Amino acid sequence: MEQFRNIGVIGREGNGVAVTLKRLLDYLQQRELSAVLDEQIAGLMSGHGLRVCSRRMIGEICDLIIVVGGDGSLLGAARTLARHNAPVLGVNRGRLGFLTDISPDEIESQVGAVLDGHYRLEKRFLLDVELMRGGERVGKGDALNDVVLNSGTSGHMMEFELFVDGEFVYRQRSDGLIISTPTGSTAYSLSAGGPIMHPRLDAIVIVPMFPHTLSSRPIVIDGKSEISMVVCDCNTAKPPVTCDGQLRMTSQPGDVITVRKKPHRMKLIHPLDHSFYASCRDKLGWGAHLPAGDDDD
Repeated sequence: MEQFRNIGVIGREGNGVAVTLKRLLDYLQQRELSAVLDEQIAGLMSGHGLRVCSRRMIGEICDLIIVVGGDGSLLGAARTLARHNAPVLGVNRGRLGFLTDISPDEIESQVGAVLDGHYRLEKRFLLDVELMRGGERVGKGDALNDVVLNSGTSGHMMEFELFVDGEFVYRQRSDGLIISTPTGSTAYSLSAGGPIMHPRLDAIVIVPMFPHTLSSRPIVIDGKSEISMVVCDCNTAKPPVTCDGQLRMTSQPGDVITVRKKPHRMKLIHPLDHSFYASCRDKLGWGAHLPAGDDDD
């Protein structure tokens, strides 16, 4: 396993983040490792005396990135860091924590195990999105979880056409469409009725949002597919396109939104005892409160 010496530390200001950052940095100092702070959180650690860099520079100079925060913090970091070779490890200060799975109370043991070379490495693909207008690109973005086209108005449907690899799939009236990676299948896509996909799958799921037909269902397609959504001219609103719920672009009638797999993958590190199914049981409450019953068979 790779040995890590230069550790980038990224986070987002929030409840308990500063305390966890201090504990993490103290531990890295005990191990005599070089730590580099993200410029966005350097102000939380006054008098730290550490090197401070932009996220892009951290990706270039560090061989491990530790994100302190929730899954949203890791999503934001992933879009910047995917093009770099440094793997990402998450310490959870959020709610669910499907991606940031190390507890703040176990920093010394679990981060220590990773630094000793005891970990699992996963590669998660991201999505590239382009917003085209009249044959010219007017917007672009990327997403680890999902790309969402929606009407932008509560209670107001939009109309669009969907193509996969250039082949017409359907014309739909709905609140919008979610294009999700396996990583994002436990996020917004799940709330909209999409399937849970194992992170190792090379697949993309297309999930309609409240379609005006009972027969429209989620579709799982090959991960190498190119997806295009055409905003129909009959729309009066300007539907927004969001990436991981953080980056927003505004489309217009006649625009084409194209989504495809990003060439770079994010390297995500988990402790050796990490289990996707155990995470689902824990985070989603699978079988958590089943009553003890008598066996009648």
